[in-house]
Amino acid sequence: MLMGIGVLIIGIAFLVMAFFIAHTLYNLAGILRGIEKTVEKLPNQLDDVFKETGNLIHQSSNTIADVNDKLKQMSPLFYIVGDVGNVTRKFSSSLVDVTDSIKSKTDNGKEIAEKNKLGGVYGTFALGYYWLQKRKQLRQADSEGANSNEQK
Repeated sequence: MLMGIGVLIIGIAFLVMAFFIAHTLYNLAGILRGIEKTVEKLPNQLDDVFKETGNLIHQSSNTIADVNDKLKQMSPLFYIVGDVGNVTRKFSSSLVDVTDSIKSKTDNGKEIAEKNKLGGVYGTFALGYYWLQKRKQLRQADSEGANSNEQK
């Protein structure tokens, strides 16, 4: 009789264990059904993603082409700005040259006034006359240079 009771207990244990395994397998089957539905939807979702990616690449290409076109249209403006910069640089360097020339000529007039000890009003008039003569010579030289540039 003990043997029958032991077999009965083992049978009940197997039955309980079978219910737990069946319940676990049923839950696992539900999870696998959910995965199956997700995998079935995946190709359609990937198609949508690839379509959107293609549209994005197409729009990027259009944007880059538009930027390149606008840069081509702006190129002459960059050349003009560069030319204005070169002209400004040349003009400022010529102003520096003229300023240095006037400074040296003024220094020469000062040396002459100091050498001849021309002080006061007479020295001032002499320096002014010297400066006006040099200025007149510079204007004549500039106008001759401008005339030769116009003939070219």
